[in-house]
Amino acid sequence: MKIAHIETLLSCGNYAASDEWNETRGRIHEAVEAVDWPQNSGMFTINPVKHGNGVVPIKKVFVDRLRGQHWTTEEPIHLTSELQPGNLDFMLSTEHGPIAIEWETGNISSSHRSMNKLALGLIQGVISAGIMIVASRKLYPYLTDRIGNFDELRPYLPFWKSIQCQSGVFEIVVFEQDAESTDVPRIPKGKDGNARRPADSALDEV
Repeated sequence: MKIAHIETLLSCGNYAASDEWNETRGRIHEAVEAVDWPQNSGMFTINPVKHGNGVVPIKKVFVDRLRGQHWTTEEPIHLTSELQPGNLDFMLSTEHGPIAIEWETGNISSSHRSMNKLALGLIQGVISAGIMIVASRKLYPYLTDRIGNFDELRPYLPFWKSIQCQSGVFEIVVFEQDAESTDVPRIPKGKDGNARRPADSALDEV
């Protein structure tokens, strides 16, 4: 899989400039780039059918990589408020504080919730770094309809960049396909929500 863009929203304090963060950041990027389709093919090739591919199997290799590096999954974020916004997809404990990742292939509303969850964690100092991983606009048309994508988050970047930062990192990693081919199988879809919508022909305008 290709990393098409990295948007750094915040980078401040000693940890952001540390070798430890640079190494961790590099391993996160390697785990994204290791995602492939078909599985074990060594590259991510999408069958270019409009809304023709699911999203759940995409991150399998990513999950396996992180679990092998002591990341945990579905960890709660402990904010100071009694109202909690739900679990984080991935968490890694470090001596500087937890690093959190949200892999976002839900709908665009879910993407905004994930971004705000990470932002709150940084504001309250309960995470040291927050990483959002989301599809590019180039890949978006071939996945489940209305999933989150970077272009739909872009109008709100100035808001997240305006957060007062004493120490921490806030980034968006944007992924997309290495190639397109009608010879590869479609990625299986789930059975609920927008995943149930029928795919359009590959010849349809996207």
